[in-house]
Amino acid sequence: MTVTLTFLCATAPAPLTDTRLGDGPRSKRAVRAAAAAIAALPPHSLAVRAPSTRCALTAYSLGLDTTPEPGLRDLDYGKWYGSTVGDVVADDPFGLSAWLTDPDATPHGGESVRELCRRTAHWLSSVPSDAGHVLAVTEPAIIRASLVHAMAAPARAFWHLDVPSSVLSLTSRGDRWSWSTRLGYIAPVQRWPSDVERSPADRIDRDESLVSLRS
Repeated sequence: MTVTLTFLCATAPAPLTDTRLGDGPRSKRAVRAAAAAIAALPPHSLAVRAPSTRCALTAYSLGLDTTPEPGLRDLDYGKWYGSTVGDVVADDPFGLSAWLTDPDATPHGGESVRELCRRTAHWLSSVPSDAGHVLAVTEPAIIRASLVHAMAAPARAFWHLDVPSSVLSLTSRGDRWSWSTRLGYIAPVQRWPSDVERSPADRIDRDESLVSLRS
């Protein structure tokens, strides 16, 4: 039985240094983009959301009756929670660099990228096989971690996935996942070497608005 999981991102692109780590207000731009995307989708049988205020308000604005899912919660940013990327660049540039290059690094004292990827993979495996079409209003980090899992990519690929607004379908045939885009595109990096030299600004990608997984 096929299960399609469509992610709606509750944030919209913002200037890098203004990007806030953690929960924040609803993005009117993200709501408009999500509303347009929903209109092109088939009916869903289940709607869930991350437990953040931002995701709750986004779902409400879209008229969705959603159930909060703890497994879809955003990455735990520890002491960086509520800070902007610009704040962290100024206060802890070496910590930020470590976080963006080492999936096991936790300079903020919160959750590592690898831990987030494992948590997200666990949630994906818990989606019932008879769920049909599931709509999930969630955070960019969860969408990115889901793609890492679906593509069987290493955790260090997390920051190297550039996912503009698109609909992404992944189909599971038991032993592997295949993927294709319906709208826009997804551009995984060509390789993920440990010695790639990029600035922190290069490692924070543009936000996603809609991604669909199929199992």
